[in-house]
Amino acid sequence: MDIRLSAEDQAFRQMVRDWLESAMTPELRDGARKRTSLWQDIETSMAWQRILHEKGWAAPDWPEEHGGTGWGIIQRYIFAQECVRAETPGLIPMSLKMCGPMLIGHGTEAQKAYYLPRILSGEDIWCQGYSEPGAGSDLASLKTMAVGDGDDYVVNGTKIWTSYAQHANMMFALVRTSTGGKQQEGISFLLIDMASPGITVKPIINLAGAHELNQVFFDDVRVPKANRVGPENGGWTVAKYLLEFERFGMGSIEINRTLEKAETLARMTPAGGATLADDPAFAAKLSQLRTANMALEATEQRVMASLSAGGPPGAASSFVNILGAETSQRADELGVEVCGYFAAPWQPEALEPGVNREPVGPELAVPLLPSCLSNRMRTIAGGSSEIQRNIVAKAILGL
Repeated sequence: MDIRLSAEDQAFRQMVRDWLESAMTPELRDGARKRTSLWQDIETSMAWQRILHEKGWAAPDWPEEHGGTGWGIIQRYIFAQECVRAETPGLIPMSLKMCGPMLIGHGTEAQKAYYLPRILSGEDIWCQGYSEPGAGSDLASLKTMAVGDGDDYVVNGTKIWTSYAQHANMMFALVRTSTGGKQQEGISFLLIDMASPGITVKPIINLAGAHELNQVFFDDVRVPKANRVGPENGGWTVAKYLLEFERFGMGSIEINRTLEKAETLARMTPAGGATLADDPAFAAKLSQLRTANMALEATEQRVMASLSAGGPPGAASSFVNILGAETSQRADELGVEVCGYFAAPWQPEALEPGVNREPVGPELAVPLLPSCLSNRMRTIAGGSSEIQRNIVAKAILGL
């Protein structure tokens, strides 16, 4: 699919490029270069969000009346491309990409008026309370209970794989408010203050040695009923709406950056009197991945067309999730292959923002193995690839 840009769009691209160049400080560049997964370190991420918020660009996808930019779909796509080109820091997606759109679509006027400005400014940092030890892909079997008590719910149970719960001051969560009827019909959607008495957060360290995940425990936690989104026992509809935004992302742009890094390293790697970049086997792998990424980009653009018409991403977001996750993992593996033995040293200190320590091997190679290990979860997070394929089969193919 070929998106031809008008002269106005080209001028917009140059304006964005110039502003990003001026806005990116050495500290932000250092933190962004050292990111090894979907999650940017919290200090760098929030510093960048504050700069974007001051500019009015923190949430390009939101409607203008709620703090969005008013850009069209092509302008938002250009902005995403330019952010990747400039290697800007990542933003915490649960706040801007998930909770905000969910509240815009299903929140009360009071909820939108209170929470949306706090999300934009970074005053509230959100985490997602969906999965449980016995309810991952089969999310409807969740058992965390919320029992009504006057104007509050009393919540007991646990959530797991909760990304960045150690930094979040708010959680959006699915809880069971009824045990009768179908499982999906007894679930409600709550906004929970993480400072509430009775909440305990315990870390889970991932394969790369990073603390990104947590298990969260609820022991008689009181949550105001005013913090429920949607009707009681109607949370499954809200959750499905939010998951469409979680599952849709512009993964092709990030994959292109990984492939560019792999090719750059390959040109630095001697191989038989030439470089690895000249090796036919490497060139074939690189071409196959670029072709797969072009297919992903075309699918993303079809979803963007739906968004530009005012609709949600829809079931096609599951298809984007599958292609993006699996192609991303293959790109990571190619990057590690190019690193060779330079992927072996364990040097987490070289990935700490602000730490000026000479790495072992090329600086460009240091984040690639940690990224590969962290991104193994991509085919599980937000619903495994098997679950996503079932959604595509049912909702798109009608099987």
